[in-house]
Amino acid sequence: MRVGGRRLFGRRYLLPAPVATALEQVFGEPVSGVTVIEHSCYARLHLGMSATTRPNRILLAISGTEFIANPDLLLHEYFHVLRQWGTGRLTRWRYLVESARRGYRANEYEQEAREFAAAAVELYRVYLADLNSNE
Repeated sequence: MRVGGRRLFGRRYLLPAPVATALEQVFGEPVSGVTVIEHSCYARLHLGMSATTRPNRILLAISGTEFIANPDLLLHEYFHVLRQWGTGRLTRWRYLVESARRGYRANEYEQEAREFAAAAVELYRVYLADLNSNE
């Protein structure tokens, strides 16, 4: 369904192969089961946010190209999907309760994702540079 020339729910974005491979090297597991949706109306409802996640899904308010150009955001969102939703630690209810208790910034799920991204970003960049130099 289209509204004003745009798809109402966004469009699936396929990661470039080097990006997917670098993510798999960082996380030590496949990322092919994660669907990325760019220009998602649902994500845009989260005012001020570039992305939101659900099990096996990253919904972007921005383009996929913008997403992969920001390694901190990329790693942060993949951490939510793979290490939090994927293990069952993160649920909608737990996230809402944690956010109500501590707020978005101090939410344990957000803190953990930020810490992971900060620790992993240089390794991701090294993997990506190595993959891009081999093309």
